[in-house]
This record gives sequence, structure tokens and C-alpha cells, in this order.
Amino acid sequence: MSSRPTKYIFVTGGVVSSIGKGLSCASLGALLEARGLKVTALKLDPYINVDPGTMSPFQHGEVFVTDDGAETDLDLGHYERFIGMKMSKLNNFTTGQVYETVIANERRGDYLGRTVQVIPHVTDEIKRRIFLGSKGFDICIVEIGGTVGDIESLPFLEAIRQMRADVGSENVLYMHVTLVPYINAANEFKTKPTQHSVKELTGFGILPGIIICRSEKKLDPQLKQKISHFCNVNENCVINAVDVETIYELPLVLHEEGLDDRVVELLNIWTGAPNLKAWKKIVAAHKNPKRGEVTIAMVGKYVDLTESYKSLTEALIHTGLDSNCRVQIVFVDSEKIEKEGVEKTFAEAAGTSSIDAILTPGGFGVRGSEGKIAAARYARENNIPYFGICLGMQVAVIEFARNVAGITGATSREFDPETKNAVIDLMESQKNVEQKGGSMRLGAYPCDIQPKTLTSRIYESESISERHRHRFEFNNRYRQILEEAGMVLAGICPSNNLVEIVEVPNHPWYIGVQFHPEFKSTPRAPHPLFKSFIRAALEHRDLKKTPGKLSLKKDLDKNGASDPSREINKALGASSV
Repeated sequence: MSSRPTKYIFVTGGVVSSIGKGLSCASLGALLEARGLKVTALKLDPYINVDPGTMSPFQHGEVFVTDDGAETDLDLGHYERFIGMKMSKLNNFTTGQVYETVIANERRGDYLGRTVQVIPHVTDEIKRRIFLGSKGFDICIVEIGGTVGDIESLPFLEAIRQMRADVGSENVLYMHVTLVPYINAANEFKTKPTQHSVKELTGFGILPGIIICRSEKKLDPQLKQKISHFCNVNENCVINAVDVETIYELPLVLHEEGLDDRVVELLNIWTGAPNLKAWKKIVAAHKNPKRGEVTIAMVGKYVDLTESYKSLTEALIHTGLDSNCRVQIVFVDSEKIEKEGVEKTFAEAAGTSSIDAILTPGGFGVRGSEGKIAAARYARENNIPYFGICLGMQVAVIEFARNVAGITGATSREFDPETKNAVIDLMESQKNVEQKGGSMRLGAYPCDIQPKTLTSRIYESESISERHRHRFEFNNRYRQILEEAGMVLAGICPSNNLVEIVEVPNHPWYIGVQFHPEFKSTPRAPHPLFKSFIRAALEHRDLKKTPGKLSLKKDLDKNGASDPSREINKALGASSV
């Protein structure tokens, strides 16, 4: 545990939502960690939902799951990918959770008959949770969700305003992220939105020490000077976060702008220069892929909002960096497959490219399910590498049961509650659940991998732990018939005998997993399943050009070859998952 007092950096956003506060926080955390500091990050969400678990992916995007089973904001995924620590339920809380606690306290009589008010009771609960999440760290970066001026965020702004007096001004820094739009018609940047946003923030008693200006193009010094004068911050504390090719370049851009230098100065922290070798290698791998491009078809039902698959897309991208190639992700609507067929839909989605591998992610409900099942069949019958995650594993089991094992009408109880052949069924522990929020099988669970399987060679282990988020499972009543038909049940949860991993033999690469490996993949330590999947996609691409090449299953990860991640991991001392 750190003996030094924790320093707090409170990050607010202005002008528009989705401005990049989460990535700014994650990048700053990476820079401060590279200086040898122990860093954590919290996300405070002002919405009244208790957590995002019951929210539509179209409303909220991805739900990120932690080891301890918390359903959290997707920004926690950014924090884990950039900062070398695991998040927990302490790293994300909402207005709903705060009011739940305050009301429970009042019902118990904890407030001794006093009138319960936003100040001090709600703000005190917000501060209590901040102190709890920051305990033992040198730096705690606290991101306030939403935009300054939102009604629901007012208690959070008041709480962080009070924190300056509670812990001392020398231990608090306010950082504001804002947009500097470029108006094409006028051929110039406009700083008025930033000025108004900062004015709004100062009206709440919060004066930012640093302003991060998002922009499409680089700002010139005169614009920074103007923002400095009108917003009452030092000119060298106006930081330009210009758009970048890859989000993993952002720490380098912000370092060049002097962000971490300003932070340690304003918080009076002594550190050495940051070690950014790993991030430089990651960016170099992105900009100069030596093995070309590989095309992955992601077959989903939320493709109109790709943020729904944020951790997946990032896992694929930085695993491509690991394999020294660029990953092109083609999002394929599974409902369109149902209407137009697999080949036509893939051809239209890929354009001039060809599909090198297929990934089917998680999801809920019957909509688009037959399209996912059709994609799983197409991959199996055409020897295309297939990776099924959560629901993607379940549709692979359904497809195999129907078309290989001959189980007529095989499906999931989720798709057809009256089915007589539910090869995927509701978990026993879920059958009496009435309250939907936070009641799925969530968080990390162990899995025993069967020896001499493809999965065991990928993990190089026979015992793993992965994160879950589901209610339905492989129905054990069908285990024998599916195994006799050839399906390999490669991973079993020891605590409840749940099938966690399936493989299809005599196929270049066909794996389905009930868990979500994307939650544990980072650019400095890509997940082994994704590493193997991308290599299989590369091999499939090359086999189309040079038939007869040795199968990946026979030559799995022979030497690790010329993967830049080995140097990246060595530079940071990162371990593999």
C-alpha cells in the first residue's frame, strides 16, 4: 500500500457527449503509470439506472464485466487496456447505486431523524465511494460521465468541488475535456463552445487547471493562447488531443503536448521520465504491418452501433498488432443473412476483400439468431476459421446439433420456450430469477481444459479463469449425442459441470467459448485465443493464395515468429493472459 496521500484528477466533459473523456483518462493513466506511479481510475455515471446491465446496447453500448462480476461502463475496458491493473465494482458507480445506499441508510435510521438531502447526504455518499475506490493508490483519475450542465450530474460536480477542501488543494486537479470544432464554411476553428463550457463549469465552483481540446486537425499556438486567456488557464495547460490513426497513439500525442509534465507539476509529484517504449512499438506495428491485412467478418445484431462490441474490436485490432498485420473488421447484420443468404451478405459487406475468418459475438434474444446459425454453418462447411463467443458458441452448438448430429428442431430455450430439443437451456440457477438486473452468471469462473485439444495448446494450460455474462448454457442432456457426432467438449467448469468450450475437429480452426475472453485482452498482452484466431485467419488468407500450406493445428504458434508483442511485453514486463 502507498504511504503517500492519494492525488485526485477529476475529469469533466463539455460541449458534446462521447467527446473522449474515457480515452483521455486511460491515456493519462498510462503516462503516469509509465512514470512509476500506482494509478487507478473511476467512472461516475450520473444516470439513475443501478448499472448498465439492463440497458439496450443501442442505448449504452458495451457492458464491460469485471472479475468480481460487476456490469460496468465500457470506459472501464479502456482503463484496463491502458493501465496495468484490473478494474472492480469499486471503479464504477451510478446515481442509482448512490441513491439506493442513501435510501437504505435512511430506512435503517442511520441519519438519526434528520431530513435527507442532496447536500450533504448524497454528496457524502459519492465522496465515500471515491475514497473507497482510490485507497492505496498514488493517483486516482475520476471521470464524471455526461456533459457539464446536465441536470443529473449536478450532485457529482458538487461532490468533486467539495473534495478540494476535504483532501487539500495540493492533492486535487480538475481537468476539462472539450471540443474545438472546425467549421469548413468559415475555414476556421471555433473556440466559443470551449469558452462557454468552461464558464459553465466555473459557475459550479470548479476551475479547471488543464483543458484538453479535442479537434480534427492540430491547433495552432494562437488558438491555444486565445483559449488560455478566455478560460483562465496557463497556455501550456491547453492540451490538444488531435484525432489519431489508432487510440493507442493517444498517450504519445498527449505526452508530446506535455500533459503528464503539467499534471506532475500542478500536483507537485516527483517522478522520472516516462518509459514509453512499449507504446511506441505498438504504434509502429500499427503503421507498418509487415504481413498485410486480414479481414474478419463479425456477425452480430447490434452492428448499427459498433460500440456494442468495443472490447471485441479492440481485442482484434491489438492482436493484429501482435501478429504484425492490420485487422479489417467487417460488421455483418445477422438479420440480413436471414433475408439474403450468407454468401451474398458477406460479399456485399466485404466489398473487394474476401472473408478470412468469422467471429460471432454475444447477444440476447431471438432476433437475428438464424442468421448467426447460418454463418456458423457456412464457416464449418467451408473450412473458414470460426470464433464463437457466448451466444456465438451457443449458435455453433445449435448448428452442429441440427446439421451434424441430426437433432431435428435443435435450438435454444431463449429462442423457443416451447422447444422439445433445447440443446441450449436456461441455467438451473436462473430458473427462479425474477429481478433481471445483476442476476446473470457474472464475473470470473474457473475452467478445466481437456488435454490434447486445440484449446489446451493455445492456452498452454489445463486450468484457466475467464469472465462470463449469460443466463443460458449448453444442455448436458445432449453431451453424449453431440460428442458421438464429433463435437469436442474442450472446456468444463469444475464447480457446476458446465460446458465452457467446444471445438469442431477436422477443421482448421473452429472454437466456441461461453465466456468473454475479449475482456482480458490488452495491447500489451493480447489474449491467447485471439492471437491464435488471427494467425488462423492469416493462414486461411495465405492458403487461398498458396494451397497446401501446413495447417495451423499441426504447426500451432511454432516459434511465435516475428511478433512485435514479445518486445512490447518485455519492455513493460507484461505477462500473457
